[in-house]
Amino acid sequence: MFGCECWCWSSEYEEYLYDQSEPKPYSLPSPLPKWPQGQGFATGRICLGEIEVVQITEFESVWSCNLLHGKSKGVTFYRPAGIPNDFFCLGHYCQPNDQPLRGFVLAARDTVATRTDLKDGFVQDLVQKLPALIKPLNYSLVWNADSTSGCGYIWMPNPPVGYKAMGFVVTDDSEEPSLDVVRCVREDLTETCEPCDRILAVDSKFSANQFQVWSTRPCERGMFCRGVSVGTFFCSSTYLDSDEELEVACLKNIGSSLHALPNLQQVHTLIEHYGPTLYFHPDEAYLPSSVQWFFKNGALLYGDSSETGESIDHRGSNLPRGGENEHDYWIDLPNDDDARHHIKGGDMESAKLYVHVKPALGGTFTDVAMWIFCPFNGPATIKVGVVSIAMNKIGQHVGDWEHYTLRVSNFTGELWQVYFSEHSGGRWVDAFDLEFIEGNKSIVYSSKHGHSSYPHSGTYLQGSSKLGIGVKNEVAQSKMFIDSSTKYEIVAAEYLGDGVIEEPCWLQYMRDWGPTIVYDSRSELDKIIDRLPFFVRFSVENLFELFPTELYGEEGPTGPKEKDNWLGDER
Repeated sequence: MFGCECWCWSSEYEEYLYDQSEPKPYSLPSPLPKWPQGQGFATGRICLGEIEVVQITEFESVWSCNLLHGKSKGVTFYRPAGIPNDFFCLGHYCQPNDQPLRGFVLAARDTVATRTDLKDGFVQDLVQKLPALIKPLNYSLVWNADSTSGCGYIWMPNPPVGYKAMGFVVTDDSEEPSLDVVRCVREDLTETCEPCDRILAVDSKFSANQFQVWSTRPCERGMFCRGVSVGTFFCSSTYLDSDEELEVACLKNIGSSLHALPNLQQVHTLIEHYGPTLYFHPDEAYLPSSVQWFFKNGALLYGDSSETGESIDHRGSNLPRGGENEHDYWIDLPNDDDARHHIKGGDMESAKLYVHVKPALGGTFTDVAMWIFCPFNGPATIKVGVVSIAMNKIGQHVGDWEHYTLRVSNFTGELWQVYFSEHSGGRWVDAFDLEFIEGNKSIVYSSKHGHSSYPHSGTYLQGSSKLGIGVKNEVAQSKMFIDSSTKYEIVAAEYLGDGVIEEPCWLQYMRDWGPTIVYDSRSELDKIIDRLPFFVRFSVENLFELFPTELYGEEGPTGPKEKDNWLGDER
């Protein structure tokens, strides 16, 4: 991947290389609480089987550079500081300068020599294996920037056969690093990783060679996956093929139990400490309700074999359970017009967040997914330049499930990120970019009619920002809100074991929460085309491509357990 030559940036680009404004460390607004007693949550260390890891969040700057002259787009490379005795660095850290310093790398030690809970035979089997951690053979220089203002050199540790490097080493001089700086990990204790967010990119404007730096994450992520993010970066001077395996890896948790996850009492404390306040738009007409309220107020169950709807027990006990969604059952609103209008408006008094707690990144983090149910999703508003056009039907459907997810470090119990679901996708937002309303409780904004979630108030365009055409998502604070730190119900936490959390009957309903809808989109979109200037007129077919597919009709929204992120990672 790197070839036989390293890539060098010469001093003629000095003005683009040096940036003295390094990020300042970030901490949450309030101190962390004293967590209830438990097995391994928030103890500072996590055993992954044959190795034990600690999360290092203190760093020493090695070198900074700025790639866009006059703009705050520089990056800084760091080495971890304060590594405990007997633990070893696995690689260095890099992040942009236009955000606070808040990242981590893992340091590791071999647990075989320190564990006393293993039977003699098992210890002997482990001793016969190659050591879990080992020094690299040497280093390869893969990139350097040399100028009178500062120097940076990036080195790839070359592991022995049967081992993998976890990250790169950065120095400020041309001398090859000591072999004691990092450790490589035995290959069976690792998993493949992939590039995630691009941190730095050098294009052909300055050189014929490309150079990029990325953060990394495990290729396979989800509730049952064991890949562990190390926090290091990956860099390359060649184009990355999507199927190409990186020369660095992530760790693998081979422990028999995920002991660092919070117990039930600790989960409640996490939610009470971090639970966001969910704000709805001042003009929101389609508010949330509890599932039980929805059933009690006339929701009906339909099936292929029945022409009339069946009333649903308030617990959902008469709903079909399990199986696959073949669209043979669906839920709809009551037939009476007044009852339909009433149920569409929801009921804030009964509304609550339904919580699914699950392991993330090999048990080193906990995801607290918080689901909100709205009986009805209102029609969309389309923005065309400065004009907003309210649709009559496009975008509306029965039974809307949306969510946001808190990601908490199991090393410390610290809130790390929040995931905001935005229609058929979403994004992770770091804690430093959240709005906090009280202590460490953040704000989540729900969009008008569509109920997708956002971290800040304002208007978000889903479509072509270049043309100024798309679905308009408006979010703002109002007197209509839910405090999810108090109004919640834990509906699933599989890792706690059978019987700890009793899942509600309706959660097992794997069919559609609304009827199939097919809109006459052409007549509605013709209204948009008529508003466009002649030189940007679109055919209806081309206009379709600017909007999310769910606007034109869908086979009925599904419940939380049918979503990919129930078992998998967020999109």
